[in-house]
Amino acid sequence: QVQLVESGGGLVQAGGSLRLSCATSVIIFSFNEMGWYRQAPGKPREFVARFTSRGVTTYADSVKGRFTISRDNAKSTLYLQMSSLKPEDTAAYYCNLITRSANYWGQGTQVTVSS
Repeated sequence: QVQLVESGGGLVQAGGSLRLSCATSVIIFSFNEMGWYRQAPGKPREFVARFTSRGVTTYADSVKGRFTISRDNAKSTLYLQMSSLKPEDTAAYYCNLITRSANYWGQGTQVTVSS
């Protein structure tokens, strides 16, 4: 069973930056996708950014040019560098891992951007 643990959330002013981390409980040798999603209160969970196993990186239009997803293979850690944050980026951010056999989610980390 793989566990994902997010960290790095917090309160930041608009225009500021945060870096989220997602640590996996095991070294991930093979996966289909790794990525980040977010959910604001009263709204459905939405896609933010992802890596595919073929090395393709995809971003939601709302975060393009401001967020960067990266991965440390040795640590099996996924990162999300967030810059130029806006109040509308306020949400719980979730790490996601899709393998051949399962779809894993972390518990989420809260990001709050004040205006």
